[in-house]
Amino acid sequence: MAEESVTAGLAAYERKESRKVVVAAIDGSASHREQVGTALTSFYRVAAFEDGDLAVSELIRMPPCVILVDETAPPYGGARVIERLRKMPALAGVPIIYTTRNDRVTLAHDVRQMGADAFLIRPYRRSALIRSVSRLVNKSTEAKWERLAPESRECLRKTVDLYNGISDVIDKDEPISYGDVKRACEPLLAVVQTSTYKSMLAGVRDHDNYSYVHSMRVATFLSVFGHAIGLKDGDLMVLATGGLLHDLGKMQIAHEVLNKPGKLEPEELEIMRSHVIRTLDVLDGCPDLPKGVMTIAGQHHEKLDGTGYPCGLKGSQLNELARMASIVDVFSALTDRRVYKPPMPPEEALGIMTAGMGNHLDRDLLARFRDVLLSASSA
Repeated sequence: MAEESVTAGLAAYERKESRKVVVAAIDGSASHREQVGTALTSFYRVAAFEDGDLAVSELIRMPPCVILVDETAPPYGGARVIERLRKMPALAGVPIIYTTRNDRVTLAHDVRQMGADAFLIRPYRRSALIRSVSRLVNKSTEAKWERLAPESRECLRKTVDLYNGISDVIDKDEPISYGDVKRACEPLLAVVQTSTYKSMLAGVRDHDNYSYVHSMRVATFLSVFGHAIGLKDGDLMVLATGGLLHDLGKMQIAHEVLNKPGKLEPEELEIMRSHVIRTLDVLDGCPDLPKGVMTIAGQHHEKLDGTGYPCGLKGSQLNELARMASIVDVFSALTDRRVYKPPMPPEEALGIMTAGMGNHLDRDLLARFRDVLLSASSA
């Protein structure tokens, strides 16, 4: 999110509260509950329960989007807790993930029989948990991807899998494979170069993982912008991969800060701003990462007048790539759907950027970006 840059625009724009995604975890182990909360910290609000009876009574009042039930869940075990959940009309349709240490051959069949939709075998990777939860929360959204053109469908499948899997890399402090990132972005460039990206963006719009959606939109708009001004091949790949990776540090920021409506408190703003340095720390270990990708990640919140962060760069210190990334990031932040606001129409966002952000953004590049989007809208 371009925090200060979009404040004026968002303040003038209608805010609507939508249903917040909540993952409920029912597990008798305090350490297991803590692990779930930590793993999902930036993606979902987590409601953790030690006792199945208490969980059922609470969740009836405010049904979550997914429930994790451990096999040892008190007071009578996970299978019985699931049985109780399924008997409650308000919870009967909520997807359930069963967690267990048992990897018996009949597990999949047994899980379906008890009423769960999926299972995870402990110990599981963070990415496995994120992927399992995300696919159930987004089941209807991702099912619609099957209706898209092959390149668009492949692009969304590859990029969401890559994005979810990177969480393991961050946890283990291992280098990201830039080759994997490039392969995930190849379908994106094909979509951009054939001007069929609109349906793909429509397909990703309602996905619940905001960081992924925002990064995917930034990657797409940067690629569209670059393609329109004549960039080719490797340069376009830098834009696509840079856009997809530019906010990885947000995976380490709590959901309550990342998705807070309204103005952030000073300490919250400091945490939010830390995502840039966190991202650079993650990317720093990738030996074959192009310099341009680091520029996009490190400078997309810098401003021409020097009031941006993290380094307060200004004027000629910002090359064209940084200026393009700043424009696209602000545009995407304004037009993204959030849990606390609907998406702003592109024309309104561009108007706000043109009228009120002249000291922050490159005016010439902004005018070109506006022309690119308006031309695409009328095509």
